[in-house]
Amino acid sequence: MPKAVVSEEKRRRRRPTRSGTVLSEHLIIETALRLLREHGSAGLSARRLGLALDCDPSALYRYFRGMDDLTLAIGDTLIGQALQGWAPTGAWRADLRSLGMRIHGAYVSHPQAAVLTTSRVTGRANELAADEAVLGVLRTAGLPVAEAVRAYHAFIDQTLAFAALDAASLALPNAALRAEDEVWRSTYAHLPAATHPHLAEAAPLLATEMVDSAYPAALDLLLDAVAARLAGARAAGPGGDR
Repeated sequence: MPKAVVSEEKRRRRRPTRSGTVLSEHLIIETALRLLREHGSAGLSARRLGLALDCDPSALYRYFRGMDDLTLAIGDTLIGQALQGWAPTGAWRADLRSLGMRIHGAYVSHPQAAVLTTSRVTGRANELAADEAVLGVLRTAGLPVAEAVRAYHAFIDQTLAFAALDAASLALPNAALRAEDEVWRSTYAHLPAATHPHLAEAAPLLATEMVDSAYPAALDLLLDAVAARLAGARAAGPGGDR
């Protein structure tokens, strides 16, 4: 059975660790993010966290039910970082683009943590706030609720999918990253037009385009589709499932 999480009041009464550090959810999550940066997902364990925080690993269970609960908290923290300072302006396209780029950027800034958390649904406060924000922008823009849900689904899954893809690439060793980038300049750039006419034609552009994330371009394509749906909803007039 999962361990019960101790109430916040009782946690605050805990004595400091051996080195004088007072544990908190925030400190544990920040330390976990550091361990993920330094050692990858294989390096995140209760034992290693205990060593980093100079506490008995069992103390962590006063804050989290287990390592999976901590993983969900890490994911929610990244979403919270994305939302810091964001507020809707009333310009639906700019607002959605800003949200998408912020969420993608928050995950990609912690590649190892992103690989671990992008596929998870936390149900926590920051995730709920982000979902409410996206749906709020879409509904305020004028999409019927069913269309808003479809657009939200496509938006959030696309954002997280690209975050996972880009984070997985950034999590590779530097030598592997350089080798992959070089393939576009070495292999693709020397393909003969006789056998690969379209690749040969596009090779110079591919060499520069493919080393960067496609997320901004994919996001703009999605927003174009949302704009088309909005135009259709407005042309249809009031009614429907709004």
